[in-house]
Amino acid sequence: MRWTTWIALAAVILAGTLLYRTLSGYSLDEIVSSIRSVPAARLGAAAAFMAASYLTLTLFDYLGLRYAGHRLPWRRAALASFTALSLGHSIGFAGISSGAIRYRFYARWGLNVEDVAKVVLFSGLTVALGLMSLGGIALLIHPGGAAELTGLASATVLAAGLGLLLLVAGYLAASAFVTRPLTIRTWTFRMPALKLALAQVGVGALNFALVAACLHQAIAGFAAVPYMSVATAYVTANTAALMAHVPGGLGVIEATVLHMIPGANLIGAVLIFRFVYFLVPLPIGVASLVASEYLVRRR
Repeated sequence: MRWTTWIALAAVILAGTLLYRTLSGYSLDEIVSSIRSVPAARLGAAAAFMAASYLTLTLFDYLGLRYAGHRLPWRRAALASFTALSLGHSIGFAGISSGAIRYRFYARWGLNVEDVAKVVLFSGLTVALGLMSLGGIALLIHPGGAAELTGLASATVLAAGLGLLLLVAGYLAASAFVTRPLTIRTWTFRMPALKLALAQVGVGALNFALVAACLHQAIAGFAAVPYMSVATAYVTANTAALMAHVPGGLGVIEATVLHMIPGANLIGAVLIFRFVYFLVPLPIGVASLVASEYLVRRR
């Protein structure tokens, strides 16, 4: 078998292991009790925001393919993106793990290693821009939660929020005025066109807003908490999870959300969020990968 086949096989095995490890941390009674305690409307809304988030994530690859100079149909970008990210979110080191799975798909459709690297880097940058955009807005609108978590003064938090938004503005300005490509060895990178950069910021921020909305619906089943409080908590938690490279943010999201939104037992809410956002897409992504490998083998 080729090395990419081994990567795909390893991803399936690791995904199954992660699914078992995550679920084994909770008893069946805890899972069932948490799901039953959340109103069906809240659970359905959380699932809808999860689906909208993964749909938005497919645009990361679609735009990245445009940046790399390949105009593949959206359905192909969506298949590769969902399969890679539904596994990568749980495996951890999402840029590397999902990148290997992306290569498995895109290599069949004419992309080389450099092209796939551009798509992965573009998607990673879209994540960063979305995090900075929503994070900057959340810190400016709701500085109290971040100040309590970090121990920083509210003025410092406000300055950090403004700084994040200025970084996004600087990126957009560079996209508008920097035309000279950047060369690293034999690879050449260029700033995306301003229109593409604006789309990056928009879909990146939209994705984080949708994930925060999914978490908010899970929390709302247990306690009345404003959306912006949840958004601030999620942005902070996600930043910590990315820095720690924790698979699915295990432990980091729980600790941060509980710290930033005190006064309620939110373990059940976080369990609902993790189940809806990470565990529901995971077996679907595994099935997608296995089915695609089967079809390729048949051909």
